[in-house]
Amino acid sequence: MAGVLVDSNVLLDVMTEDPEWFSWSSDALAQAAETDILIINPLVYAEVSVRFERIEELDAALPPTHFRRDDLPWEAGFLAGKCFRLYRRRGGARRSPLPDFYVGAHAAIRGHALLTRDGTRYRTYFPRLELIAP
Repeated sequence: MAGVLVDSNVLLDVMTEDPEWFSWSSDALAQAAETDILIINPLVYAEVSVRFERIEELDAALPPTHFRRDDLPWEAGFLAGKCFRLYRRRGGARRSPLPDFYVGAHAAIRGHALLTRDGTRYRTYFPRLELIAP
């Protein structure tokens, strides 16, 4: 495995001590960190940034010593667009953001596992993607 891309929902669960998801997300994150490289991308970084007032605070919460920062591959943009189009053709709501598909495509293209608590959409549109999900 090339590492574990960590979805923003897992990070936010831990940072906010979400009453429903904190335990699962913190345990899954700790287990992944024991055996793999944890990875974030600019989309995950942006989604988590809403919890912080200053970039220095965000960088302290997601230190590069713990989270490798990967750029988004161009191929992932293409795959994300195709999956999003299929989602919309199947009646998916516009409120479901394209960035979620980009996160899944990034993991799929690079051969990363994806740590997320929202496995349903990823299983549907990225069936060969290795998921760490409840």
